[in-house]
Order: sequence, then C-alpha cells, then structure tokens
Amino acid sequence: MLKKLSIYIKQYKKYILLVPVFVFLDVLCELSMPLLMARIVDQGIPAGDMAFIIKTGIFMVMLALGAIFFGVLNMKFSTTGAIGFAANLRSALFEKVQKFSFNNIDKFSTASLVTRLTNDVNNLQVTFIMGLRLLTRAPMMLVIAFFLAYRINARLSIVLAIAIPVLVIGVLSIISQAVKRFSIMQEKIDNINRVIQENLIGIRVVKSFVRADHENTKFRNANDDFTNSAIRAISLAILNMPVMMFVMNAATIAIIWMGGKMVSTGIMGTGELISFISYIFQILFSVMMISMMIIMSARAEASSKRIIEVLDTDIDIVDNPEFALSATLEGNNPALVPAAGEQDCPQVTAGKVEFKKVDFKYSLTGSGEDVLRDVSFVAEPGQIVGIVGGTASGKSTLVNLIPRLYDATAGAVLVDGVDVRDYRLPDLREKIGVVLQTNTLFSGTIRENIMWGNEQATEEEVVTACKDAQAHDFIMSFPNGYDTVMGQGGVNVSGGQKQRLCIARAILKNPKILILDDSTSAVDMATEARIREAFYHNLADTTIFIIAQRISSVQDADKIIVLEDGCISGIGTHAELLQNNEIYREINSSQQEGVLGQ
Repeated sequence: MLKKLSIYIKQYKKYILLVPVFVFLDVLCELSMPLLMARIVDQGIPAGDMAFIIKTGIFMVMLALGAIFFGVLNMKFSTTGAIGFAANLRSALFEKVQKFSFNNIDKFSTASLVTRLTNDVNNLQVTFIMGLRLLTRAPMMLVIAFFLAYRINARLSIVLAIAIPVLVIGVLSIISQAVKRFSIMQEKIDNINRVIQENLIGIRVVKSFVRADHENTKFRNANDDFTNSAIRAISLAILNMPVMMFVMNAATIAIIWMGGKMVSTGIMGTGELISFISYIFQILFSVMMISMMIIMSARAEASSKRIIEVLDTDIDIVDNPEFALSATLEGNNPALVPAAGEQDCPQVTAGKVEFKKVDFKYSLTGSGEDVLRDVSFVAEPGQIVGIVGGTASGKSTLVNLIPRLYDATAGAVLVDGVDVRDYRLPDLREKIGVVLQTNTLFSGTIRENIMWGNEQATEEEVVTACKDAQAHDFIMSFPNGYDTVMGQGGVNVSGGQKQRLCIARAILKNPKILILDDSTSAVDMATEARIREAFYHNLADTTIFIIAQRISSVQDADKIIVLEDGCISGIGTHAELLQNNEIYREINSSQQEGVLGQ
C-alpha cells in the first residue's frame, strides 16, 4: 500500500531523508542531559565544586538549545514533505476523477469522492507529518535510552526488558481490532457528506415543501450513526493509554524500590538513580508516541485503502491506444503529448452521426436490462434532429453516447464514418457542444462562464453567441453586464437565464455537433422560437440534436426520432410522423389539448 503511494513522495525525498538526521541529533541532545545531571548530583554537589556545576550546567543549556534547534529543523522538513506529499496525492486523485466516465463516478458517488479528496487525504497528511517525526524519534529514543539505562545499571534494566515486550503485545492487540472500526467510521463520513450535499443542492425544494424537519431528522440519523461508529473505534483505541500506564507505572515502582535499596547499600549513586528514572520516562514517552502513531496509522490505513481504490479504478472510457495522449511531467506541471502517428489521428470535420444497431445498459443498475435496444439512424451534417419520447425512454442516454460520456454496450456510434472509440477523447469532444439537462455554471463572471466554450474567443464572438442564445439583453440589464459575478452554480440567475447562458457557452465553442438536452424547458415559447431561428441562420453547418418534451420545440427539425422504452418507434418529419406514428400523434394531441385548455 505504501509502495503505491510512495511515488507522490519522490519530489520531497531530500526533505524526508534529512528528517532522521535531525531527529538523531535532537535525541542525542535530550538523552545526554540526564547523564550530566547525574554527574552534578554525584560529583559536583558532594564536593562543593561550583566551577564543575556551572560548567556542566552551561553544557546542559547548550544541549537544550541544540535540541530545540534540531527539533525545529525536524518539524520544518517533515511538514514540508508531508504537505507536498498530500498536495501531489490530492492532485493525482483530482486528475484521475477528471478522467472518470459517468459509470466510474456512479460507482463511488459524488459525496464519497469529495470525502476521499479532502478528509482521507488530510488523514494521510497528518499521519505523515507525525510519522516522519515520531516514527523516527520514538524508536531512536527508545533504543538509546534503554542502552544508556543499561550502562547505568544492568540489573535494573531487566525490569524494562520485561515491561516493554508486555506493553508492545498489549498495544498491538488493541490496535489490530481498531483498524476495522476506523474503516467503518470513514464510510459513515461518506454518508454524512451525501446527506449534506443533497440538502444544499436541493435547499430550495426543501424550503418550498417545508421539509426542514425531515432533513434535520435525516442528518441527525446520519450524524448519530457516525458518532456511534467513532465512539466504538476511539473507545477501543484509547484503551492503549490505561494499559500502557499500568505496565509502565508497575515498572517504575519496581525500579524505584530496587534502586532505593541499591542507593542505601552504596551500590548505586543517587544521581545515577535519578538519571535512570529520567530514562524510564523517556522510554515511557517513546512508547506513548509509538502507541499514538499506531492509532493514527489505523485510521490512515483505512483512508489509504479508499484513496488507492480511486487511483486503481480502471477507467472504462479511454482513448484508442494507437492515438492516445501520453502524459509527461515538466517540474510540477503535467502536460499531454500526442503519441507517435499523430498525423493519422481521425478528426471530426463534418459532423455526420450514425448509430448502427446500438444497445446500451447501465453497469450499476443490476437489472441487466438494456436502456437502448437496436438503435439505428443517420444524422447528416447540418441537419437538425429532434428526439422525443416518454419519461425514461432513453433520450438523454442516446445523445450521451455521441461524446462518449458512456460507451455503447453493443453496436457502434460513428462520427464522420469513424467509430467514436477510435477518436482521441479531446479531439472528439472538442468538436461537440453539449447542454445537458442539469445546467451547470461556475463561480466567476458571466464572460468567464461563457468563454468555457472557447477561451480564445473575441468580445464580438462572445456577444454574438449570447445574442443567438437570447441571453444578451438580460446580461446587459445587470449593472456590470458581462462582468457580473455569478454565484456558485449560478444561484443569482433564473432557470431560464441559466439555460440560455449554457446554450451560449455551447454555441461559442463553434462545434460540428451540438446537443441540446431539454435545454429550453425553462424558456418561454417565444424566446425558444428565436433561439431556433438563430440555429437555422447561424449554425447551418452544425449537426444539432434537440431533446424536448414539447413538440413545438422540434416540429421544424429536419428529422425527428421517436423513442419508446429504448427503441426507435419512428423517424421522420413532423408531418410524416403525424401521419404514420401513433405515439407521436398522442404526444402532439395531448400537448395541443393542454394549450387549448389554457
């Protein structure tokens, strides 16, 4: 496990290698002071030699300052290495998640991925900082202190030789049981994050339906579940302290009793006994540090397993190896470099889309049922293709196969005569504009959000795209116009405005294929008609797919596909389908009746 994560440490290897050096010097300074104290008590004080006492005292002060100096360096280098390691690991996780397909994301859930990128990485970072300091310091101090105690009095050291193994066995027995409980605790954190995320995303719905009490109960249950798991894990782990204190106190009592006899008989000096007891406490402190590290390591092990699970996940949508982009690392900046044979990479030039006997099913549904079955059609370059059908008929799934957000289970999806799986993903998606059902805007200005589609776009191109999407007028109604700062998720614009901004972003991309997945559902019919008119005049060479609930949104399309339960029920123009497709007629009639009823 550590081997898999060690690649993220290499950049900070020099810092990590220096830590044991400074720890060793720090430990030597600290453990030398009890010996000097013994010399003062046994030699300086009985002889009344003030010069010797002052000289030795000054040397002890210098050792104390040295211990502080080396301790600061130890802290500096261990912290730098640990924070750098966590930064590299967090970046690697984030980059991995960016490559995930929708299937991969569905496997973990968004809340779990957030926990792994934040809480789990932080657990490893804290453990790494403490580990670099304590796992080097504690063993050194334990071994050296035991050696020095042995040199002072071998007979008393036998007590320590018995106590330490008993202590280690007791601690390891407790910790081995705590590891499983910490793993469960991390899973409960996932659940808390999921509840919080769902609540914040749907806070308007919660308030509208007066469901705050229900949400509070749901969070309280998740929080109590986590609390109980945490108590079970930590209550077992903290048993270390009483077990450790019992063993070490028993050892200390035995040493004081035996040492007192030796002092009274002249076998051992008072200063030597004081030094020996000092080393007992140094050994006790070392065992405490090791015990604390084992507890932290138990939690870190649970976190590392969850992190490695993400890093080891096989991405099910990847580039064709023949044309894949290879990663290089320049300093701290990863860069993608085309593989050999770039001149042979297929490119989207016209925007023709063809489905050949396509089947698809979601890998996580567990039902084994196809969401799409035997879907075949052709969309010529520049055509507008409407897609209609009932709820859960497979409309969104169908268009998601074009940019490879999912891959077909059977059959083939072709763009310009080339299977989409044979394109490099950046080359394919660069030529496809998508406005999904869930409209997403990011923190930043309106201009920055729209230029996601084309970072090199001129001001004129941005304005033109917004005019085509019927967004320019409401943008200019804001005091800062295109420089208006958007709230997270676009909370300061309406649903219809958000949809139009997303359409403008997709248009600015100047795609060969444009997918609009129910993207005008919150726009009034007059505005929607103007948007469609702009498509006809300004995007004549773009193949456009329009998924809509309203027949009026697609009735002017060159071709309309009717889906029912994942199968194509009919293909044709509005007039043709009214004549020969019962499902289309029913949808149209129900909507016409609804309009007349109003």
